[in-house]
Order: sequence, then structure tokens, then C-alpha cells
Amino acid sequence: MPQTLSQATKRAPWVVPVAAAIIAFLVYALPPYLGLRPDMSRVPATTSWHYPALVAHIGFGLIAMITGFLQCWPWFRNRHLALHRKLGRVYVFGGVLPAATAGLLVGITSPFGPVARFSHVVLVTLWFTSTVIGYRKARQRDFRAHREWMIRSFALTFSTITNRIWSPLLVLLFEPQLDTTFGGSELAMFQAIGGLSSWLGWTVPLLVVEWVLLRKKRRAPRGAPVESAA
Repeated sequence: MPQTLSQATKRAPWVVPVAAAIIAFLVYALPPYLGLRPDMSRVPATTSWHYPALVAHIGFGLIAMITGFLQCWPWFRNRHLALHRKLGRVYVFGGVLPAATAGLLVGITSPFGPVARFSHVVLVTLWFTSTVIGYRKARQRDFRAHREWMIRSFALTFSTITNRIWSPLLVLLFEPQLDTTFGGSELAMFQAIGGLSSWLGWTVPLLVVEWVLLRKKRRAPRGAPVESAA
């Protein structure tokens, strides 16, 4: 018997908080870029092409975030399998791949210092790679591996939100240390905050996902059949 939406939500309790976080992020992050005004950007431009790359990264990233959420939502995937497959292509080719390409350009010129730049490069590389592997696994009809790699991919997509959670926490932690740890240098403090938040933003979600996937594998009955649909 098909599950109702409320039953499915109880079986996947992460759906509601993740959806709420995405909506809140869209309300917060999108408005400054709708008018295509560089002076409204929350990230200072470091080169002449930084702002166009940032806008492209945000636009394609939003597509990846929304379609990725629908792809990982079990109720939607099970009830709308044909649409799931179509949106999967949108997620890969209209979301992650162009967003990652633009994100690499943004990341290597980040105003938040070399630690943040290195983090962005590693993040984009893993984001791009996990998505391509997940897509190839679907083409090979290895749907269990496909699902695992796409969950990793979405965790990295979602990291742009968790990054914003760490930043204010680190500000509260480091601001009292401005005159001691950072010698009164606001630049040093904000580069430390930018570097740490950029790393924590994607490593923590990815570690959580790996723990969940490993836990499921350990709890799965020996010889359980491989799922036949993504």
C-alpha cells in the first residue's frame, strides 16, 4: 500500500528541517542578487569576473539544491519515478556541473584567505566527482551505489547552508579574542572565521552522511537484494 505524505515524513524526519532550511536560505541569500548589482553582493568582488561567476554559481546552485532535495526525498522518488529520473538530469547538467565550474572560479579568488580558497577547491572537486560517479552508476543500473553517491553529492550541495550556520557561531567565539589571539587585526580574525566555516560547512555534513550510510550497511541483513530503482 502506498505511503501517505505524513507517513513518509515520519519515516524520513530529516525532510521537514532540510526543506525549512532551504526555504530560509532562499529568502536570505537570493534577494541581493536579483537586481544583478555588484554593489549589493554579500561577497566582495576580487576580480572583474568574480561577480558574474558568483551569480552563475548561485543560480545554478539553487537549481541543484531544489532538485537535489526532491531527488533525495524518498516519498517523491517512490511516487514519481519518471519525474525523478528527469529531475536527476536537471540536477546533474543544469545544477551541479555548471555551479561547480562557476564555484571553482569563485573559490580560487575568495576574499576570505588562502585556507578558505583551498577548502573551496577541494569542495568543488568532491562535489563534481561525486555527482559524476552517481550519474554513471545510474547509467550502469547500479542503483544502490547511485543513491549513495547522490546522497554524498547532495550533502555537498547543502553545505552552502551549513556554512552560514558556522560563521555566526565562530564570530561569537572569536570576537572576544580580537585583541589577544588576532593582535587587533580584524582581517586576520575574519580570514580565520572564513577558513574554518568553509571547511566545517562541508566536512561535517559529509562525515554525517558517511556515518549514516555505514550504519545502514551494518544493519542491513546479509544477502539483502540490491534495490532495482533509484
